[in-house]
Amino acid sequence: MERLTIKKLYNLDETIAKDLFDGLTYPWEALPLIGDFIIKLGNTLDPDIYEKKGDNIWIAKSAKVFDSAYLHGPLIIDEDAEVRQCAFIRGNAIVGKGATVGNSTELKNAILFNGVQVPHFNYIGDSILGHMSHTGAGSITSNLKSDKTFVTVLLDGKKVETGVKKFGAMLGDHVEVGCNSVLNPGTVIGKNTNVYPLSFVRGYVAENSIYKRLGEVAEKY
Repeated sequence: MERLTIKKLYNLDETIAKDLFDGLTYPWEALPLIGDFIIKLGNTLDPDIYEKKGDNIWIAKSAKVFDSAYLHGPLIIDEDAEVRQCAFIRGNAIVGKGATVGNSTELKNAILFNGVQVPHFNYIGDSILGHMSHTGAGSITSNLKSDKTFVTVLLDGKKVETGVKKFGAMLGDHVEVGCNSVLNPGTVIGKNTNVYPLSFVRGYVAENSIYKRLGEVAEKY
């Protein structure tokens, strides 16, 4: 179970949302708390650095947001981030320092740590992406089971209960996801792991590994 914990997956110094994780053990425990946390934090942000726009939307003055992007609060876009053409941010989202939200990418109830890139046609829902993680073009997080039951995380052949119905993916720091991959509900990927393009991923993938296909994961050297 320790492999699924916040402390094993993330460097919390690389997100403005660090305090959100206080007292929590597993990252998915933060998912129901994101919206209220953003509102509380947003109202404390330095107005010399951040500008409040619309209803519970705070955007760093150094961030670049294209006019065609759709923004819905609660939302924080941190310093030097870029939100590109036709991005669709549905609320309860934090875009970290220097992060990129690209063309036609959709965010919903998600935290992007600093330096995250979701640059091309991605769906990131009910997910937390660690420092410098990257999703290739067309890769998505599937965040709801077809039978609408609570999501579990498969770890060593056993199901870990999460108590939430919507849970996309928890990507540790420096995770690389290949193009057109699907991260199924309850996916947790450890730090410094690469996922091959066109992958179907479910459950826990070990840190410092290469995910080639279901049942075939190699250790990085």
